[in-house]
Parts: sequence; C-alpha cells; structure tokens
Amino acid sequence: MRFVPFVMILAGLVAGTASPASAITHGSVDTTDHPEVGALIGEKPESDGTWSYCTGTLISPTVFLTAAHCGSKGQKTARVSFASHYQSGAKLYTGRYVPDSRYKGEAYDLAVVVFSEPVAGIAPAKLPTLGLLDQLKADDSLKTARFTPVGYGSVDPTKKRHGWRYHYTDTRSQTSISFKRLGSRWLDLAPDPSGGEGGTCYGDSGGPNYLGGPDSNLLVATTISGVDDACRTTNVDYRLDIPEVREFLGKYVTLP
Repeated sequence: MRFVPFVMILAGLVAGTASPASAITHGSVDTTDHPEVGALIGEKPESDGTWSYCTGTLISPTVFLTAAHCGSKGQKTARVSFASHYQSGAKLYTGRYVPDSRYKGEAYDLAVVVFSEPVAGIAPAKLPTLGLLDQLKADDSLKTARFTPVGYGSVDPTKKRHGWRYHYTDTRSQTSISFKRLGSRWLDLAPDPSGGEGGTCYGDSGGPNYLGGPDSNLLVATTISGVDDACRTTNVDYRLDIPEVREFLGKYVTLP
C-alpha cells in the first residue's frame, strides 16, 4: 500500500515526472510540535516490518484529513495512530474512510477518516480561510513565506544500482520548505539546500503543509506528489483554501 499508484498531475503543472509523495527527507523528528498529525496504519506490516503507509491531520475532534489516493478501492474504514513513533500495539483510532467521490486520479485528491468518538487530548489543526494563499500572493508576502511539512515514512532515499532505496521508521518528522509557485489548485514548494531545507517523499501523502515555522498549526495544503524519486526537488501540494476543497470538507467540519 505504501507505494501507491502513479498520481496524475495536470500537463504542464510541473517539469518532470510526478510520483506519489510519502515521507519527510532531510528533516528532524517531530515529537511534540504536531501531535495532531497521524499515520495511517496497515492491517499488516510492510516487508520491512514497518506499518505506516500515509499521513494525515486531525482537523476536528472527529475528522482526520488525508489523501484519496492513500485508500484502496472499496475501502470502508481506516486505522490511525497519533504516536510520534508507532510500534505495534500502540493506541489506534478506527474510523469510517470517505474519499471525495469526484477523485479520479488527479484533482479532488482528498479523503477523511470520521471517528465515532472525539479524539481526546489533541487539538485539531486550523484550516485556512477562502483564498488565503491568493491574498498572500497579491500582497507579495507568499514568495518569502516559510512552510512546514510533516509526515511519516521514508527518510533520505539512497541511490542503488537498480533504482532508489527508501528507508522507513514509522516516525513523525518535520522540515522547512520554501515557496515556488501557486496555481489555481496546486501549491508547489521546493527545498532550499543552502538553508538546510528538506522535502516530502514516499509515505507523506495526505500529510500537512503548515504556513509558518514549526510552531504553526495553520494547515494550508496537503502533500500529494513530487517530481523526482530522490525526493529532493519540487513538492506538489493540494490547496485547502479553494472552493472545490471547501465544498468537500464543509460536509464534515465547520470552515473558517
């Protein structure tokens, strides 16, 4: 489940080949900064013994936001862990898995896990107001903005003779990343190597991109894909401040 099917990105959106994203690279362990970020946990471990296959964020006491491409056809439920380092036997929350019905492999890549009881002791992330990123672009502050992606999964992929090797730890990590481009649907972010920034990779799909530093909980976009298998260049993220996203999320949470 971790290596999800190819995610189609609209032609001309990015240069290069897009591949599903899943884990933070060149970041640091996130122990207590973002307890609202959780991992989707498989019914059985992967071949390397790890369990998490995608990431998501608690956006209300009973609603967890992730990506539709993280689910399988006909999936009805999903298991979520909020442990900073998941180990078998840790507490799990099982909820109803609901993808956006409009999702066909590119746009509308959203899904929620709806819990029957509130998740206690964890404050949900905040969602953006309508058109927030457009407003920041208009006042010229977006290009210098800092973003913080958070996720579980592969860290520092290594090049092997016949491809890349991805290392998973079931650990929540974070990094800093810079603005690159804003489209009508997608937010492109790219790490600045000179600033020690990192990016997202296999395992981070559905995870949050916060506007601001590590203490921010303003969730403005979810991780969808990247443009290289080394997970070192552009990340393509789905904006949460646009009407089509708010139409879906408004069925489950109260929007600002």
